[in-house]
Amino acid sequence: MHIIPAIDIIDGKCVRLTKGDYNQKKEYNSNPLEVAQEFEQAGLKRLHLVDLDGAKAKKVVNLDVLKTISNQTNLTIDFGGGVQSTEEINAVFEAGANQITGGSIAVKNESLFTEWIQEFGGEKIILGADVKDEKIAIHGWQESSDKHIFDFLDHYLAKGLKYVICTDVSKDGALQGTANDLYENIIKRFPEIKLIASGGVSNLDDLKKLKEMNLYGAIVGKAIYEKRINLSDFKSL
Repeated sequence: MHIIPAIDIIDGKCVRLTKGDYNQKKEYNSNPLEVAQEFEQAGLKRLHLVDLDGAKAKKVVNLDVLKTISNQTNLTIDFGGGVQSTEEINAVFEAGANQITGGSIAVKNESLFTEWIQEFGGEKIILGADVKDEKIAIHGWQESSDKHIFDFLDHYLAKGLKYVICTDVSKDGALQGTANDLYENIIKRFPEIKLIASGGVSNLDDLKKLKEMNLYGAIVGKAIYEKRINLSDFKSL
């Protein structure tokens, strides 16, 4: 299982929200590059980089942070937050992202997101399935949609999708454990998906359980920043 540390960006700084609430923001480091380099030095290979300003503004805001990290590390970066047009997705790839994660756009503009899967390929496009009561949440979880998670995944798998980051909004940043029942149900129904868990990781045991479930990857954010998990601990997984 791939361990994927997260860096969430507001105003160019490394922050974490609790349950997607912009009013529950905690700043951890004013230099995201420093954080990314620490991840790389610990032997981690991937990075989940989220432009929270972009998710809220519905356009990419923190492109410079992506450029800096991609230029000064060898991390495989997936970037999400505010990518709403083909012009923006091209800019994100040119800035050094290896993959982009689209969530709101996949709900609001299905034809464009499908075009991206077809143009860039299923290896480059990740579906961000943010879930609240099994319904998809969008725009930095500020809005709920009427789309059920299973219908959402069914639709895009048929279009060539391979990767899904699934976040249970009620778990994210709460350090209270991961949405294992939800992930188990997704894996049973869609065994071909490369499923990446996100939200709620509080300790190494949470990650061990996800690994036993054969998830492709797990995103870890607040547990690292709050010192619940040391970077050296990942070597034991």
